[in-house]
Amino acid sequence: MKRVYLLLLAVLVIGGLALLGLAISEHKGYVLFAYQGFRYESTLWAFVLLIVAVCLAFWLLRLVIRALLTSLGLVNPWSRLHRERRVRSASEHGFQELIEGRWAKAQTHLSRIARNEPRPLIHYLGAARAANNLEHYEESDALLAEALERQPSAELAIALTHAELQLARGEIDTAQDTLLVMQERHPRNPQVLRQLQQLYVIRGDWQALLKLLPTLRKEKALVPAELMALERRAWREYLTGIDLHGADDSALPSLAQAWERLSPNLRGEPELLAVYAERLRVLGAEPGAEELLNKALNRDYDSRLARLYGLLRGRDSARQLQAAEGWLKQHPNDAGLLLTLGRLSLHNQLWGKAREYFETSLTFERHPETCAELARLLAQLGDVERSNRLFQEGLGLLDHRLSGQVAVVPAAKPQPVRPES
Repeated sequence: MKRVYLLLLAVLVIGGLALLGLAISEHKGYVLFAYQGFRYESTLWAFVLLIVAVCLAFWLLRLVIRALLTSLGLVNPWSRLHRERRVRSASEHGFQELIEGRWAKAQTHLSRIARNEPRPLIHYLGAARAANNLEHYEESDALLAEALERQPSAELAIALTHAELQLARGEIDTAQDTLLVMQERHPRNPQVLRQLQQLYVIRGDWQALLKLLPTLRKEKALVPAELMALERRAWREYLTGIDLHGADDSALPSLAQAWERLSPNLRGEPELLAVYAERLRVLGAEPGAEELLNKALNRDYDSRLARLYGLLRGRDSARQLQAAEGWLKQHPNDAGLLLTLGRLSLHNQLWGKAREYFETSLTFERHPETCAELARLLAQLGDVERSNRLFQEGLGLLDHRLSGQVAVVPAAKPQPVRPES
């Protein structure tokens, strides 16, 4: 196809030249210029050739002049080209010094460049960071103020940097004020929302963070997994932080009201269920906590909730024990559930069954709580020597856990538990 096009083009060029030659041979034309004493005359085609030659000469002259100017720019140290190269080189060195932690040099170089640049924002921000790292806070703020004066359209970027530096200094209140002003002016900006949520986490203002979460979700300021983890943590900390020792009786209604604010998915989270049940237990609302955990464990079993279930006194301790023994059929090797069964057996005054459950739990995991429960039971049953040994073992296991070492002894094959009649 390309050959066809080239062939057609060649035919057109040859045809055009042939027509031009024919026109020239048939009629040469005549051109006359006369002005006062000046007179110019020639054929038309010679005049056209002269015009083409003049245009070509001007084009060549322009190329020569441009080449000369470029070469002079390369040689002349005060040329615009050299100035741009110097600025670029100084900028690269300044940011390299900033990254490498040479704060004083970075501040000097970047601030000098910023004051001589038409678009100085990035250099001002770098210089302000360097000054802040040197703890020259007034200079840092002054550099940011200069940046805002020189480039007011970059207010948001300057304010976000200012808030970040204020937070690094520990000026949490002023950083929050800066971010709240930016949120008012730019309510949908993801970076404003991200920095604001980070500030709320630092200061532990979980109620404010919970109010911010819908906006974070709507504007997709965080990835879904990060948002879910943040929401879970915020609710856990908020529930844990509710004052349960006030002078009035509003603690339980406040706790229940907060729990109802959670989404159904979050109310099914074992971690949050455990926090809520523990809070209810502290308030003396153990029957409600027991019913809540009973439903949760029947719906979706969780070992942490099963361990907590044994600490609750429900309305019917026999029914509690029966429910827990039902879970044991599907989870016979769960040491936490066996500990719970031992505690529930104690509530029902089934001393032999309690002892067997504690013993079996210890064959799966040597846990300090289980050692303490069995030691107390053995002391009541008169086996003081073994009770003391278990207390000592439990203290040793607790020391290991407090030092970050979880002591779990490999278990021997447990003997089946025979329920008492």
